[in-house]
Amino acid sequence: MQALQPLGDTRRTISWEELPPSVREIPDGFDPLADGVLMRHQAEWVKDDSDLKATAKGRRTGITFAEALGDTIIAASRKSAGGDNVYYIGDTKEKGLEFIGYCARMARIIAEAQGAGMSGIEEFLFEDQQEDGSTKHINAYRIRFASGFQIVALSSRPASVRGLQGIVVIDEAAFHANVQAVLDAATALLIWGGKIRIISSHNGKKNPFNQLCKDIQAGRYGEGAKVYRITFDDAVANGLYERVCLMKGWDVSAEGKRKWYERIRNSYGPRVAVMREELDAIPRDGGGQAIPGVWIEEAMREARPILRIALDDDFAKLPEDSRRVWGSEWIDRHLKPLLARLDPAREHVFGQDFARHRDFSVVAPLEIGQTLIRRAPFLLEMHNVPTRQQEQILWALIAALPRFRGGAMDATGSGATLAEYTADKFGHERIHQVMLSQAWYREHMPKLVDAFETGMIDLPRDADIESDLRALEEIDGIIKLPDIRKQDLKDAELKRHGDSAIAFALGWFASQGTAEAFDYRPVPRNPRDSRQSRDHEHISRPVCVTAGFRRGII
Repeated sequence: MQALQPLGDTRRTISWEELPPSVREIPDGFDPLADGVLMRHQAEWVKDDSDLKATAKGRRTGITFAEALGDTIIAASRKSAGGDNVYYIGDTKEKGLEFIGYCARMARIIAEAQGAGMSGIEEFLFEDQQEDGSTKHINAYRIRFASGFQIVALSSRPASVRGLQGIVVIDEAAFHANVQAVLDAATALLIWGGKIRIISSHNGKKNPFNQLCKDIQAGRYGEGAKVYRITFDDAVANGLYERVCLMKGWDVSAEGKRKWYERIRNSYGPRVAVMREELDAIPRDGGGQAIPGVWIEEAMREARPILRIALDDDFAKLPEDSRRVWGSEWIDRHLKPLLARLDPAREHVFGQDFARHRDFSVVAPLEIGQTLIRRAPFLLEMHNVPTRQQEQILWALIAALPRFRGGAMDATGSGATLAEYTADKFGHERIHQVMLSQAWYREHMPKLVDAFETGMIDLPRDADIESDLRALEEIDGIIKLPDIRKQDLKDAELKRHGDSAIAFALGWFASQGTAEAFDYRPVPRNPRDSRQSRDHEHISRPVCVTAGFRRGII
């Protein structure tokens, strides 16, 4: 069995064949529950009663689950037996609900075994003391025990832990909106005899969580602080696969274990650095996730339509007329009903991140609301769609956007042609042909991040969009997507590379422009025609025209 290991030097990712027998093999008669519900590394984490302990972990290693069990026992115990209040701080509201749900299930079992009383999960308003002395009420969840103690799941606001007494659990600390402020606020609890448990996957070498781990390891927090590193391979060695089989009802076999292990590794595709960070607890060289998960979650306010097209290679071989007929039918069936729902009183812009084969070509329309919030009413994604059909669909979308203000298109590489033709049709002053570069990212990506921080962007709730936005990193002071090496792409099929994130960035850029919004309105050829005059009585201003020779008024 693999025991819990202290944080050590990072190592490269090794193949299945190179793994030690403790990971690859299944001992005869192995019972995953012989030593209890917890795996060995989970049990050792719970047993460690240090005032301050942290773990850099691989995902799905079960540390949060183990922490929930330990905290439930603590909150259900009398003070003389070490009982205390527990305050959980996750990076998203859903994490808090998940943790409190774990505790509730465990508490019921403990209550049945010991005859101890407990409340159900309660939602309440927690009075959050701010640094300026004011208070703010925030949503929170709790379980109260007959011992007089409680488990409370709080928001990630740093001020919410100041002045509290008890055990504070900070989950996915590296992904909080203000990592350092949360850590600083929690550390102050040690003064009053509190205890801190910090659990997180890595989020880049420059993230304060990684620095905290290094400082604890270097002894800067004294002997009462410990830090651990728990990898996916550690969990596999301690029976993770066997527990998965037990829960899923699968047959346990060495071959099945190998396929399961390789499937988990291969699911990251060409994102080798991401795999090492999320499974092997090896932080990436970049500065980490640029937009905190809690901001992304708050921006994704409701589910909205995501139009996704994925065509096979044979489609491009069809005659052009057949492809255009298909495009027209698709527009009528799928796109026009969504365009008809748009608010005609609001200005609209769009951004497009172009792709032809491997990635998704994403078009993100944005409505500019009365309060200047940019709202994406839907999203359009195209994979392996010929450029002519992308043009056909995009132009239909632009022509129908109410009070169209402008758009920004990726004009880098193969996207340059479509961007140029679109600018020719709709106006070069309104269609920005953007050459994505280090300089452009440096100037404009912080504005997108600020839109999330201030709540000025409203996006559809979708797992792929969330993944794209989480892929943005701060690398050498520039917010962008990490590079993917060509050798990492040889086995990649239909993989996302933050495509919608760039489309939203371009859409936000377009919304900052000064171009005047306009609609397409037909002008009568002969104003003296009585029927046409009645149809266009609403046109009260002259229309200036020029053919390059002289300027006139009609």
